[in-house]
Amino acid sequence: MTSTDTASRHLSVAIDRGVDDVYAYASNPANLPAWASGLGTSIERIDHQWVAESAAMGRVVVTFAPSNELGVLDHDVTLPSGETVYNPVRVIADGAGSEVVFTLRRQPQMRDADFERDAATVAADLHRLKELMESA
Repeated sequence: MTSTDTASRHLSVAIDRGVDDVYAYASNPANLPAWASGLGTSIERIDHQWVAESAAMGRVVVTFAPSNELGVLDHDVTLPSGETVYNPVRVIADGAGSEVVFTLRRQPQMRDADFERDAATVAADLHRLKELMESA
């Protein structure tokens, strides 16, 4: 079944680590393969762009929000087709710890099963980030 509704789902994880530490780690593109396997298994800087290799999407270009003090980790992923997908992500303070919130946006004409698969992948990536940050 395919839904024509565009919808968003907010996926989050609480991390027992300060917001500055989480932001510093998660905002470094070189760290992405360690925790965001949904985005890619490797990433490298080529001609002023970050290029990731993804088993599901192929070779993609990832453009990140400039470094900031607000915890904004937004990034655009440009697919091999030329289509660009915007991904809003925030690291927010949660007491002495932090919370990472990823807004998964359903793409037009995306099948329900594909949206659910993407949600599960993002949730797994966020939990991997939590494990890495809390074990360091």
